[in-house]
Amino acid sequence: MSTALLLAESQPETRGFLERHLTNDGFQVVDAEARPDLVLLEDTAALDACRARHGDVPVIVLGEPESDTVDRVRALDGGCDDFLAKPFAYEELLARIRAVLRRTTPAAHEMRRAGPVTADLATRCVTVDGVPIFLAGKEYELLLKLMTDPTRVFTKEHLLREVWDFRSLGRTRTLDSHASRLRRKLAAAGQDVYVVNVWGVGYRLLAE
Repeated sequence: MSTALLLAESQPETRGFLERHLTNDGFQVVDAEARPDLVLLEDTAALDACRARHGDVPVIVLGEPESDTVDRVRALDGGCDDFLAKPFAYEELLARIRAVLRRTTPAAHEMRRAGPVTADLATRCVTVDGVPIFLAGKEYELLLKLMTDPTRVFTKEHLLREVWDFRSLGRTRTLDSHASRLRRKLAAAGQDVYVVNVWGVGYRLLAE
């Protein structure tokens, strides 16, 4: 079964080019009424509407040519899974699509557990004591990384590299803002579950 891609591109020439090449590479380009496996957005501002309609689907934003580091960080903070500014080589887009799908499409019903927290890696469904919670894309990936070893303190540098693929770290609130939202959502579902900030080092998952 081919992977369904929703292509939100307003420029007819660009859309036609991408649709032809993606179809040739085995993807099914669908309309907004279908349930996509991945969405290609041209505007970060449309991310919330995309999430509201399609749920926690992987999203790659295709930014404008003048996009800079601030735009990329803002998009990742908003919950997209990757950001690629125009103009880009089709081969790079294809590689990024496949990389996102590898991260977000695990083996059927592989489960990950840490205390009362359970993540179904096939459906991307997360529950705390059986109560489902909704997580944006990077919140979900951050949780999965912390769940790989709940007793370990993951450094900020490690998490930014592994979850956001940041190579030049600099000063960013990306990790802290996502960890804060994740902490609130977990605490709302089960009071014994917290994302712990180890000051000066990084984060760990406390699930008792």
